[in-house]
Formats: sequence, C-alpha cells, structure tokens
Amino acid sequence: MAELRHSTSSLGVRSSSSPMKRDSPDSSPLIPSIDNNLSPSSKDRDRPLFHYLSSFFTDDPRLHHFSLFLLLILAFLSIFLLFNHFNAPYLCKKDGIVLHCPHVKESPSLWENPLSSTTSWKPCAERRDGVISELPPENATNGYIFIHAEGGLNQQRIAICNAVAVAKILNATLILPVLKQDQIWKDQTKFEDIFDVDHFIDYLKYDVRIVRDIPEWFTDKSELFSSIRRTVKNIPKYAPAQFYIDNVLPRVKEKKIMALKPFVDRLGYDNVPPEINKLRCRVNYHALKFLPDIEQMADSLASRMRNRTGSSNPYMALHLRFEKGMVGLSFCDFVGTREEKAKMAEYRKKEWPRRYKNGSHLWQLALQKRKEGRCPLEPGEVAVILRAMGYPKETQIYVASGQVYGGQNRMAPLRNMFPNLVTKEELATKEELDGFRKHVTSLAALDFLVCLKSDVFVMTHGGNFAKLIIGARRYMGHRLKSIKPDKGLMSKSFGDPYMGWATFVEDVVVTHQTRTGLPEATFPNYDLWENPLTPCMCKA
Repeated sequence: MAELRHSTSSLGVRSSSSPMKRDSPDSSPLIPSIDNNLSPSSKDRDRPLFHYLSSFFTDDPRLHHFSLFLLLILAFLSIFLLFNHFNAPYLCKKDGIVLHCPHVKESPSLWENPLSSTTSWKPCAERRDGVISELPPENATNGYIFIHAEGGLNQQRIAICNAVAVAKILNATLILPVLKQDQIWKDQTKFEDIFDVDHFIDYLKYDVRIVRDIPEWFTDKSELFSSIRRTVKNIPKYAPAQFYIDNVLPRVKEKKIMALKPFVDRLGYDNVPPEINKLRCRVNYHALKFLPDIEQMADSLASRMRNRTGSSNPYMALHLRFEKGMVGLSFCDFVGTREEKAKMAEYRKKEWPRRYKNGSHLWQLALQKRKEGRCPLEPGEVAVILRAMGYPKETQIYVASGQVYGGQNRMAPLRNMFPNLVTKEELATKEELDGFRKHVTSLAALDFLVCLKSDVFVMTHGGNFAKLIIGARRYMGHRLKSIKPDKGLMSKSFGDPYMGWATFVEDVVVTHQTRTGLPEATFPNYDLWENPLTPCMCKA
C-alpha cells in the first residue's frame, strides 16, 4: 500500500510546533499544595519523571488518586499522538490503480450555492427592446473593420465579442468575422457553421452595424490581411479604447476598409468605458447563439445525464485539462515511469526548444510552478479533492476533455473512485455525433453547453473554456456552483507527510467555500469573461 503524495512537493511540508518548555520545579503550581518534604533535592532533579510518579504512590497516599488520573491522561495522549503519527501520512491509500479514501459526510450545499449568498445580483446586459437606434446607415459609418478570429472555439468567441466592441468604439461597420483555421485545431469551420448569424446581427442592430461580407465595391479582397496598407498590426495586448481612437480610427477613415491583425486579447477591461464592457457581455451571453441542432443535441445529452439513475439526479461537469500538449506546455513534473519522463522530455525539447534549453533548470522550475499552483491537476488528485468535498461514489460526472495523457492508467484512480464517469461519446450513439464530426468546433460546442447546464462545474486548469463557463454561470445566477480548486494549497497538502485525512478535508472545505462562483468584487486588470459582476450585472 502506497500513499498519494508528491515526493517533490516537500516545499509544502508543515513545520511542527516546538514542544512547550517545562517549568522549573519551583514555579510549578503543584508544589505549594505538596508537603515541603517532597521538594526534590539537586541530586533528585536528574532522576527521570517516573521516579517522582512512583514516589507519589509510596511517599504520599494523598496523591495516589491524582497520580493515577495523571497517568491515565498521559497514556491516552500518547496513544492519540502515536495513532496520528502512523496514520497522518496517508490521505488516500493506493492499492494498485485503486484509491481508497475515507467517507465524508455530504454538506447541504453540495450541489448548489447557498440561496442567501446568491440573491443580491441579477443580469442586466440584455438588449432593451423599444429603443430607437441612433446608428448611422452602413455607408455613413467611419468605415469597415475585418478580423480573423483565431484559435479554438472559446478564443474565437472572445475575439468576436471584442470585435463588436471595437466597432462600437470606432463607430465602424463590422464585417462578419472569419473563424481562422488554427494549427492545433486544424478546422475549417465558418461562422455560420457554428453560430446563428441572423440572430447575431439582429440582436445587435441597435449597437453596431454588422454585414455578412466585404462590400461589393471593394474588388481586391485578397489585399486584406496581405497588404500592409490594409492591415493594422502591432496592436498591444489589452489595449485601451483610446489606443483605437488615436491609432486605428484615422486609418479606417482614410482607407474605408481595414483588417486588424492579430486580434487575440487586443482590448483591455478596466481601461475601456463601462458601456463597452456591457456590450461585450451582451454579445457573449445574448447575441452569440449556437445553431439549433447543436443546442438540441446538448439539451439531449444534459437530459441523459440527469436521468442516468432511472430517476432525476444532479450531475457534475468536469473540465479535465490533462492532454499531452497541456502536460508538455506546463513544464511541470508528474508521477510516471522513467520511460514516460524521458519521452516527455524529448517532446518538450522538440516542441518548445527555447524554453527547454539544455533541461538543467527544469526541475527547479517544476517545483516552483507546483508550489505556485500553476500545474494541471492529475485525475487522481481531482478524485481526492472531490471526495474530500463530500461527493459520493455515486456522483454522475460528465467529462469534457481531450485524450488524457497516460490513457486509461492515468484515468483509473478517478474512474475507480467515481465509476459513473462518462463523455459525450459514451452518452450518444456514433450516428448522433457523426453530423458534428465534420467541424471540431461543433464537438467543442457540445461540451461547452453540457458543462454550462450542469449542477456543478469543476475546472482543473486555466483556459478560455473554463473561464467562459464560470463567467456564464455567474451571469445566469450565482446559485450555480462552479468550483475553481486552489491548486497552490492542494499542492502543499498533497506534499505534506504529516497531514491527516480530517485536516485535509477541513482545509479543502474551508478554502473552497469562496471558490464556487459566488459574487466577487472586480479589481484592476480583472478578467471580464470569468467575472462579469460589475459591468454586466445589477443589484437585485
């Protein structure tokens, strides 16, 4: 039987408290109540404690009962300390690929946040009907802007929201963004393959002029993104609104059509007007709707999750970020054989040679990143955390994940502790999913919606998917529980050889009471997508 620990996490070991200093005999509160003849001589002071205790029985019968009582207390205390000493290192015992963790009582708020903590805010970024639009006609705006939304589905979603906001800042017409093929995703999805274009344009008609394609009068369409005369480059990350007014607007007015490149995270949060941030929320939570067939399939998957026990049951959605690429990019150290570690080192050296260098610095880097909570949680670690929170073996869990690094062996501790673990491929038939396989982003959209509809959402590492889900669930009402594990604290706990199960459970529960998607005040440089509270929600 082995213990679930990271031997490399010794930085998190708790220091033991030093023993209390013993008072000198003269200052002992017991001495005044004892006959003066019992005061120890200088010679007796070197004798062991049991000498005095035995003398209590023989020299003074009055202390017989008190001494017996004291011995009993010391005996019980010793047994307790010995029990803790031998049992503390074992959070969960590992038997082959199976983890055995003690049972934890379920809390009343296991499946939702307390009502008293979630009723003070309501969403208020929706469109106000009946408003008379003050937008100029398409040909009377300052010009047209065009962007390529790069990356995966969620990065593209953020880029689209930002494009609408920049069009508003510039009083420009937005050409429907193109979803650019990504080197990793290798997907040719178009905007209309994933989102409802008519709803998108109509919902924002009072805010921004949006057209489906480049105007016909602009004949040289290949010039966009290829000619420096038609492209605004070097936009800084998280640029303020004023940057676009000073640097982009003059070129849009001059050329009438300009492409913005690159356009990932090129608009800030706390350096733009509040109404612009509210508009971004309007796009994200109201205007961007997936196609009806994607919505219907996601509803079906969520319904199947809620009825897997034969009657209505809650379900958890787990976003498990432990793909080979994520493990490699993290440059963290994980449990594995020497062969696995050697292959991962070669993979990192090939994919990220500048960061890898000669590899000599990576061990210290891995320790530092784990201490700071910047490493993805392993499936086994997730299992222990969920059990400590009180989730029982019968919990129904939907897993949104790519191919987990290490395969079934890596997933075994999680799957054995929570056997009701399923993916969309296990919930739906091959025929049902075949219609979505031609676009990778359609499959990602299914995961997004099933996670969004879950009773509890659990993230295991950062990324756009997780923060968009958490933000949307906050916007829908803070009652929906969205757990963001404190990976720094968990790393210290997993590496502490003196922490017992009860202490670990207490740490997990107390720490995560405020990490479940509750209302949270915004702060400078906050992330709008994860916390839409101030600009997009109003006091109830």
